[in-house]
Amino acid sequence: MDISEETFIANLGIHIRQLREKKNMSQQDLANDCDIPKNQIGRIERAEINTSIKALVKIANALDIEPKELFDFPLK
Repeated sequence: MDISEETFIANLGIHIRQLREKKNMSQQDLANDCDIPKNQIGRIERAEINTSIKALVKIANALDIEPKELFDFPLK
């Protein structure tokens, strides 16, 4: 299966938003917990930026999940 980088990043952003909402966290809550600016969280969720592994590890820690769980989503 061939998937574009843009599609993967878009699906990742959607999944991060779903995980955040499942924890009843706002973007500001997540930003505070992982020391990433709120506007960057929004840009990650909207697939406007290709974020770093370092930021993804911070997000996973703030969501209290294993980093690999960030990538556990269906590809659409």
